[in-house]
Amino acid sequence: MKKGIALLCALMLSGCVTDKDTSVTAESLQQQRFVLQTANGKPVTATDKPLELAFGQKVIALERIQISGSMCNRFTGAAKMSAGELKVDSLAMTRMMCNDPQLNTLDHTLSAMLSAGAQVDLTGDQLTLATADQTLTFKRVNEAS
Repeated sequence: MKKGIALLCALMLSGCVTDKDTSVTAESLQQQRFVLQTANGKPVTATDKPLELAFGQKVIALERIQISGSMCNRFTGAAKMSAGELKVDSLAMTRMMCNDPQLNTLDHTLSAMLSAGAQVDLTGDQLTLATADQTLTFKRVNEAS
């Protein structure tokens, strides 16, 4: 009898827990703009322009979302979201050399992350792109501010 009651309680409690997928979707990113705050846990030094990542409208027929932004160079591409991973097959980027070595590194880092596929986490106003060896943290920009 005690085993039966314990089993019944366990079944009732497990019914309260949902096993939903909480990964970020293209829909939750569309029409959002973010500014880079940290690279691998270190604050990004101030520059004269914001280092940003923006998402456009999702193109449902292609299962892609437009992505654009700038580090040292401007970039754009069509990204695919799958199981919390953001990946861009072909990223178009200007190829200027910057005076700031950190910006040159960030260009390369972001390009490599998006080409290989980066895990995406969106918690409140913080967007994190991460691979096994790189992490970029962005803050959402409200257009009204």
